[in-house]
Amino acid sequence: MKQFLGFIKKEFYHIFRDPRTLLVLFGIPVAQLLIFGYVVTTEVKNISVAILDRSKDDVTREITQKIIESDYFTLTQNLQSDTQIEEVFKTGNIKEVIVFEPNFAQKLGRDGTAQIQLIADASDANTANLIVNYTSAIISDYVQKQNKLQLMPMQIKPEVRMVFNESLQSVYMFVPGTMALILMLVSAMMTSISIAREKELGTMEILLVSPLKPAQIIIGKVIPYVALAFINAVTIIVLGNLIFGMPVNGSLTLLLAESLLFISLALSLGILISTIAKTQQVAMFISLFALMLPTIMLSGFIFPIENMPVVLQMISHIMPPKYFIIIIKNIMIKGTGFGFVWKETLVLIAMMMVFILLSVKKFKIRLQ
Repeated sequence: MKQFLGFIKKEFYHIFRDPRTLLVLFGIPVAQLLIFGYVVTTEVKNISVAILDRSKDDVTREITQKIIESDYFTLTQNLQSDTQIEEVFKTGNIKEVIVFEPNFAQKLGRDGTAQIQLIADASDANTANLIVNYTSAIISDYVQKQNKLQLMPMQIKPEVRMVFNESLQSVYMFVPGTMALILMLVSAMMTSISIAREKELGTMEILLVSPLKPAQIIIGKVIPYVALAFINAVTIIVLGNLIFGMPVNGSLTLLLAESLLFISLALSLGILISTIAKTQQVAMFISLFALMLPTIMLSGFIFPIENMPVVLQMISHIMPPKYFIIIIKNIMIKGTGFGFVWKETLVLIAMMMVFILLSVKKFKIRLQ
């Protein structure tokens, strides 16, 4: 045990003596967090919506049909009461709830005006704003066409309300995405480079004939990066709160535990990359291009997954950052507990186990 602890201590010293490693671990994450705060934008397509129709008349059915026939929205659920609204938003599947007031057609025919309430999940501010604008435009188009057919003009007034992010701050979108990107890229890349360096310099064989077991060597290599990546996660949460006002509405303990799980997954992926890469350059190349672009493009960080072609949507299901971003948004923004993120948590655990098993298998093959 003393030799093992000494090995871990040596790894910490090695990291702190390398300015480039410290820059990658601490400089780049802070820069990315600040930069992404001002450049992230989104579009919407095939957005899942729910309908709460208190009137259930011909007019509300026509408007509903017109909305779901567009390329922008998909009707996922019909609600029966107001109490269901908050629950469907917490599941993360529904992005907008459209509420028709009672006696909708009767009020429209008698008074010439009626109200529709548009409630959007503003945990992704840009998308929420676009969703309500698209919905309002469809309703306005319906009204214009109906007015051409009737002598007395009618008016439907959409009442817009944002939940979880009423002021539509973009920080609610880019902090979770940046956190996933940084932890995935830094953890996996630094781990793979560290182990690949030992192989490239020929010191891995020396370590393997030392009193330390192969598993202890790998664990000793990984532990420093677990600690440093966890510090990165805490730094992002603190900076997001102090600089951009990003709240933590849920359990901080659960948030940190989920962050630690994602860091462990990223490190296990880094170990797998190191078993494939023979040099540091190859390890860095694989980490950057195989992890950074998919994390940005296919995780729902910048572009809504619903907008993507079906093939890319299927590929996104094997992207670990996708599930971590869902977890972060649920805990930090919606204030939900483990009961709402247990599925995503199990997916991350399963992926981590797969990466570890593949790494062990490849590592053994390499030693034979």
